[in-house]
Amino acid sequence: MHRDNKMHKVHNRIEPPISEYFHSSKRYYDAKEKITVVKIFAGDWHVSTSEDEMISTILGSCISACIRDPYVGIGGMNHFLLPSSDEVDSTHSDAARYGLFAMESLINGIMKAGGHKDRLEIKVFGGGNVTNNSARIGSKNAKFIRDFLYNEGFRKFSEDLEGEHPRRVHYYPSTGKVMMRLLRRSEDMVVVEEEAIYERKIASKPIINDIELF
Repeated sequence: MHRDNKMHKVHNRIEPPISEYFHSSKRYYDAKEKITVVKIFAGDWHVSTSEDEMISTILGSCISACIRDPYVGIGGMNHFLLPSSDEVDSTHSDAARYGLFAMESLINGIMKAGGHKDRLEIKVFGGGNVTNNSARIGSKNAKFIRDFLYNEGFRKFSEDLEGEHPRRVHYYPSTGKVMMRLLRRSEDMVVVEEEAIYERKIASKPIINDIELF
């Protein structure tokens, strides 16, 4: 696991239950930090062109890529889960298409906003094996993102993947700063329930169309 000087641990502090995070506003102004917070959940992606936005997410076995063009200060984050499959290890499998769609959507969004593919700074998080079973879906998601970046020729600036705990990630696209905290409280495991709901949803509605990078 590699970390750079722009990834910081979120300071320990009293926070509301994670269940409130999933059911409160997806966009709000944090008066203390003087910044607009945009929350994304499984299946989402968001690109910011503002210096006054922070993107937030909570990950169990899901993956988030934080990507930016540092030259223009434009970046964004996605949040995706590959549905359980015996073929999930293959980047050409039906399950992997969810990851491909998430990565291509975010990268295309950054490029449409003025970013350049050759300048992208990429940091990846998540893939925790947060349930006690043999599937290790978190590790399979982590393998997918590592393989995707390698196969597409992208440079990975840092990662924090796998392990046994969910993660809370705050990303500041204009500067590239990431703040991450492992979630260890029993109530934090609500993220596992939310991911299970999302996995059932995507299993019944497979991706039909592919997109391509510009």
